[in-house]
Amino acid sequence: ENGELTLTGPENGVFHVGSVDMGSFSDQALTLAALAPFADGPTTITGVGHIRHQESDRITAIVTELTKLGARCEELADGVRIYPSKLAGGVVSTYEDHRVAMSFALIGLRVPGIVIDNPSCCRKTFENYFEVLEEAVRQCNGKGPDGE
Repeated sequence: ENGELTLTGPENGVFHVGSVDMGSFSDQALTLAALAPFADGPTTITGVGHIRHQESDRITAIVTELTKLGARCEELADGVRIYPSKLAGGVVSTYEDHRVAMSFALIGLRVPGIVIDNPSCCRKTFENYFEVLEEAVRQCNGKGPDGE
């Protein structure tokens, strides 16, 4: 509205996804996967088997990195199932994949201690992503997840 975008999350901080065929918009599968541990029930992403052959095997990256952070996940032939989980901070490997780096950075909005290894891989599509994300967080609430 008026050149601005306003985002509002659910009132109780919990959302529901269920099962989503993301075949026609698979670039967003990593973003949904990063948010899925915060949902109120299992999230199943299907129709994205082809993302195994992009900058990285993105399905394996989702499962590996979410598991490292404490999530319960299942790798499917054409997607992934992610269960509600309490995540902890940790280092996220990016596999030189800009979408892994950008998507998993969102976890840091709710979980302190998320470190993105090799964030410069974002230069492929969004070189200043982390600066833009930091500024958006600052404008939304005046601080990041660690109070900074």
